[in-house]
Amino acid sequence: MFGFRKTLDIITLFHKANSPASTRVVGLLKQASTAASQAANEGSKAGVRDPFDLNVTEEAPTQDQVETILEYVGTEGIPRVVSGASTVTEALRRFNLDKDSFQRPLVVDWNNGKAVIGDNESEILKLLNLSKK
Repeated sequence: MFGFRKTLDIITLFHKANSPASTRVVGLLKQASTAASQAANEGSKAGVRDPFDLNVTEEAPTQDQVETILEYVGTEGIPRVVSGASTVTEALRRFNLDKDSFQRPLVVDWNNGKAVIGDNESEILKLLNLSKK
C-alpha cells in the first residue's frame, strides 16, 4: 500500500570557495551523496549510508547554528570552530563581532549531532557513516 517516506538527513558544508581544502570537501561529499543515492536506487545497503540532502553554503551560519555546532564539537573543538575562542561565550562573542572568525570547511550532520572541522577525509567519511541504517 502507501507508506510514508523517511525524510533525508541533512548534511551541511559551510564552504569557502577560494579554499582548496573546502573545494576538496565539496567533491568528497558530492561523491558520497551520489554513492548513497545509487545504492538506494539499486536496493544495495552494504557499507553505504542512506541517501542524504547535501547543503553546501558559503553563507555564515546563524548564531543558533553556531551554538549547536559548538555543542556537537565539545570544549576541545571550540578553538577550531571560532578562531581564537576557548569558551562558548567567547566563541559567540567573537563570531558576532566577525563572521569570518568561523572556520571553514566545516561539515555538520544535523540529524545525528556531529560535526567535522577541516578537510580530514577519514573523519568526514566516519561522520557520513554514523547514520548508516
